[in-house]
Amino acid sequence: MFAGLVLAGLGTVFWLGTVLTVGWAVGRISGPDLFVSAGVGVVEISGPIAVADEVIETLRRFRADEAVRAVVLRIDSPGGAVGAAQEIFAEARRTDAVKPVIASLASVAASGGYYVALGARRIVANPGTLTGSIGVIARFPDLSELFAKIGYRSDVVKSGELKDLGSSDRPLSARERAVLQHVLDDVHAQFIGAVAERRGLDRTVVAPLADGRVFSGREAKELGLVDELGNFSDAIRAAAQEAGLEEDDPELIYPASGEFDFTRLLTGQAGRWFFGLGRRLPAPAYLLP
Repeated sequence: MFAGLVLAGLGTVFWLGTVLTVGWAVGRISGPDLFVSAGVGVVEISGPIAVADEVIETLRRFRADEAVRAVVLRIDSPGGAVGAAQEIFAEARRTDAVKPVIASLASVAASGGYYVALGARRIVANPGTLTGSIGVIARFPDLSELFAKIGYRSDVVKSGELKDLGSSDRPLSARERAVLQHVLDDVHAQFIGAVAERRGLDRTVVAPLADGRVFSGREAKELGLVDELGNFSDAIRAAAQEAGLEEDDPELIYPASGEFDFTRLLTGQAGRWFFGLGRRLPAPAYLLP
């Protein structure tokens, strides 16, 4: 019986050693991430927001991960696509219903970047952060004079008058401009509504601020658009407090760089990946001009 236990132990060690070797070989595992204690998950949103899939998947994983007690959205973005910003905003709210979500605004968190931050229960900004820019923009280049100079022209066959709305070979017509303005006004109203609801402000207070202007972090705090002034470390501490973590400097948990996650393998959650059966879960703009 003793010999059997020894063999079983050796087999387990060999299996773990094989997994670690493969993991390091493909660059999917890093030593410090192998044994992660309870801590704060960090989701970084940098640059223009074009798609939301990766951020949403990270939030979903952090929401289900018991080691992640709270989440900090680290935002350094001038905004981006309306739909993508709204999707991240909704997923952040969904996560905050399960565990605390804090937004940390870096150098710029404007327009869609600020919209995303509204999904958190608390927003922390630097005094000099550029934020706000509550508005919507859409640009349609008019290249008709250039095309005329080079002799380019196009023939269009369309099913309706507005099907080629925004075509670059001619100026916008009055009707096209009116249609676009109506759409942008509606999307703008959605932004104002989200700010009013999430910040506990009346729409009549938010509307005058929603003309596209930017605010410093300090101005935003005075206006009630953010909760407190501080840096990333302050946001981490706020998240830890909200989650009931006693550490002043909690473990930071970042998204895995790839599909393989050793801690999930140990708990049986990545078995399908290990055996080759895993699967990758896979306009107008809220944008600072």
